[in-house]
Amino acid sequence: MPDTNLLNRISVNPAICHGKPCIRGHRIPVAVVLDRLADGESVDDLALDYPGVSRDDILACVAYAALLARGTLFELQPGKTG
Repeated sequence: MPDTNLLNRISVNPAICHGKPCIRGHRIPVAVVLDRLADGESVDDLALDYPGVSRDDILACVAYAALLARGTLFELQPGKTG
């Protein structure tokens, strides 16, 4: 199971991106990050494209997707508006 500290980088807030899981403190949905990785972009390139987003934030998106693929439930912390 992925590190809980890594997963704490993902949040859900109904007021942000229609409640879709996002990188905490940003309006970047996990699905967008995963789509770009699936298209062959590197973690480092994504981090450069999104100022303030770290490599660990991107890896947290992958870790979250891995939990979902296993059917594992993980309660996300609510994100802040903004």
